[in-house]
Amino acid sequence: MFYFRTVSVNPPLPERIDKLRELSRNLWFSWHKPVGDLFGDIDPALWERVEHNPVKLLLRVNRDKLDRAAADRNFLKKYDAAVDEFARYMQEEKWFQRSFPRHKNRIIAYFSAEFGLHESCPVYSGGLGVLAGDHAKAASDLGLPLVGVGLMYRHGYFKQRVNRDGRQEVLYPDLNFNEMPATPVVGDSGLETTVAVEFPGRKVFARVWEIKAGTTRIFLLDSDLPLNLEEDRKITAQLYGGGRENRIAQEILLGVGGVRALNAMGITPSIWHINEGHAAFLTLERLREMVGAGLPAATAGEAVRSNTVFTTHTPVPAGHDVFDRHLVERHLGELCRDTGMDSESLIEAGWDVQHQEFNMTLLAMRMCGFCNGVSRLHGEVTRQMFHRFYPGLPLEEVPVTSVTNGAHVHSWLAGGWKNVFNRYLDPGWAEPDAGESALQGLDTIPDREIWDTHQRLKMEAVEFVREKLQKQMARNREAPAVTAEVADMLTPDALTIGFARRFTAYKRATLIFREPERLAAILNRPDRPVQIVFAGKAHPADRTGMELIEKILDYSRQEHFRGKVVFLEDYDINMARYLVHGVDLWLNTPTWPMEASGTSGMKAAMNGVLHCSVLDGWWPEGFNGKNGFSIGSPGELQFKQLDRDNNDSLSLYRVREEQVVPLFYQRREGIPEQWVQMMRESIRTAIAGFSSARMVSEYARRLYVPAVDRGIAFTESGYEAAEKAGRFKRFMRENWHQVRVEQVATNGRWNMEAGDELAVESVVRLGPIDPEAVMVEIAFGTDRGGYLDRLETRSMGLLERVGEGTYRFQGEMPLNQGTYGYTVRVRPKHRVAGAEFEMPLVRWAGSF
Repeated sequence: MFYFRTVSVNPPLPERIDKLRELSRNLWFSWHKPVGDLFGDIDPALWERVEHNPVKLLLRVNRDKLDRAAADRNFLKKYDAAVDEFARYMQEEKWFQRSFPRHKNRIIAYFSAEFGLHESCPVYSGGLGVLAGDHAKAASDLGLPLVGVGLMYRHGYFKQRVNRDGRQEVLYPDLNFNEMPATPVVGDSGLETTVAVEFPGRKVFARVWEIKAGTTRIFLLDSDLPLNLEEDRKITAQLYGGGRENRIAQEILLGVGGVRALNAMGITPSIWHINEGHAAFLTLERLREMVGAGLPAATAGEAVRSNTVFTTHTPVPAGHDVFDRHLVERHLGELCRDTGMDSESLIEAGWDVQHQEFNMTLLAMRMCGFCNGVSRLHGEVTRQMFHRFYPGLPLEEVPVTSVTNGAHVHSWLAGGWKNVFNRYLDPGWAEPDAGESALQGLDTIPDREIWDTHQRLKMEAVEFVREKLQKQMARNREAPAVTAEVADMLTPDALTIGFARRFTAYKRATLIFREPERLAAILNRPDRPVQIVFAGKAHPADRTGMELIEKILDYSRQEHFRGKVVFLEDYDINMARYLVHGVDLWLNTPTWPMEASGTSGMKAAMNGVLHCSVLDGWWPEGFNGKNGFSIGSPGELQFKQLDRDNNDSLSLYRVREEQVVPLFYQRREGIPEQWVQMMRESIRTAIAGFSSARMVSEYARRLYVPAVDRGIAFTESGYEAAEKAGRFKRFMRENWHQVRVEQVATNGRWNMEAGDELAVESVVRLGPIDPEAVMVEIAFGTDRGGYLDRLETRSMGLLERVGEGTYRFQGEMPLNQGTYGYTVRVRPKHRVAGAEFEMPLVRWAGSF
């Protein structure tokens, strides 16, 4: 292989429309449809061929068409409006600046292994990446000073093809980054910005690319450079590709290289947000930097934790990246060289003693001050999963909170709905900080207008599906007669169910086929026909996921399912838009409680597509009985998989037969009035409660601003507070064995009345620990027969010193009606601690 440099030669733009270049390089066009339409107007056929990529369109368009556009009065009117709107958007004061003016310039660094922003940037695989993309867009809409950090994959994830035998085939395209809305970062010297990261026996270099999404800048590292060895050029070849060696190399490049890239560009974050454990090595790089600058390791660790936020996305143990000790030692040893640190101390931060492995999620949790799951249920599941690392704590006090995910409304809401809402809703409904009151006008939209809008979107989806199927069949050289059948597939009048997501075992794509004859009867009833559209990729290493695709394709060829069940290959953002806009029902059948959030259902719901799901992920929060359908019941972890599948399958069939199908076909003057009312409620629920604007504003209030404040407190005055926190924790760990609750006296009887006050005195042995350094509490909760549920606490005050290192505390608790259990406990208390149990030390009273 010989060296060469690349240059992109663009046709000169007519001066009158020369800002098209700037618009093409900012993904703001992807959620402002009039801008995308501008490029489509120049050459509609080319716009589709380049998959809505304006950079590629401007590279390939005929100059005559540009000249025609520049002379077209209608085009120029739309162009001027788009340019003015873009300028206003980029310069206006937004929600974050108004709400937190002190922090408006405090940069948030958001690290993610993938960003799913638009089909023109195919460096994402699915839910995690699209969530990161929506987070970046909402941060821009709200005015958060956020920068993204990730990797630029030469082959993306993969292109999926389904052959004639129904088997998934994998293609790895060579992406031309110069034809994407991305630009290499160029420094003051005029040279491209690169960073170097130490690997065993060598250095790996990475170029930095920038993608703009509104005001948000996203920096992606690319190791495919001639400076690198051939094996190192492949580090960023594929998303989630390669073996364990390549995976740890990717994650070191992301975490360590990402921190160094920000340094090289002069960007100093005040908050570091780790989106899933892949980027957790950034904490060790920050620790290494501080120790190298002269800080003691314990102080540096506290400083790193003070302003680090970690979001975990998976309730499936297999979803957490783990590495063996030898692999981690080899790589971290290189990073520690010449810093005075040893790799052993870094390995300890992520080491799981029980399983004898290095766990990236555990590393992130131990090195952050703020940790969250992505739905309330997922927060509970995460606390349960990691409870073993917090011995002595009640499950609910494991320091993991939750911020439920959301979807970016302007990226996912169909243009047809936007037009309707602009006519009927409060003018501010589209603002990212608009409240639920802005949606009150939903009730004034006539049923006919809601139904007709949905039917138009459904027709667009049906035409899209037919076109995709024809291309699939033509490529597979299906018989002409078979290909011709596609023209009649998926009638727009039939109830259409969509199931589109990653194909893996716990998603249970084939649950709907558990009783094939019963399903065939539902689909083929002449007066109430039903049809199902499937789409999704299975990871190339997931044999079970690929077999699920094969099974669905086998079913689709059976006579009673032919034309009623279809599978679309190569699911991506563009296909997702058509499906969440145009099907009638969005089906989600994960094994409870393995769905962390499930944002595809939110996208469908905000378009009036009713969600039908197991009560998992976001749906326990979203479902109110009037906005969709629920399958099965939660809380059945004790069931075997076969029992869960049987129960959920029976529930799914009942819901379809007794609720979904009758409601859809119950018409008055051609309109399913009850269904339309549920569509209204679905739209209201999703836009008001499950938008990415709500999500990001919640991150800002509950996590980002506290993290900024804590980071400032820890780093000012030469890291004095961080040093004190480290010293405090060390002292507590060394002396906690001396703490015990020696006596508890109470006026409590087995039978008391509501309104009585429970008084408690306790003698506590603290040894050398100052009583001001602990919190002594009455802990109480509902007695569930062996454990306390919904635990609450009341602090107890210091009453007197009763001996050397021994103190008496006193507290009261008003009693409400019910059956309660109560006890006394002691825990450390520090002025600048983050979560209450960041240091999981607690001492409980014995019997009393």
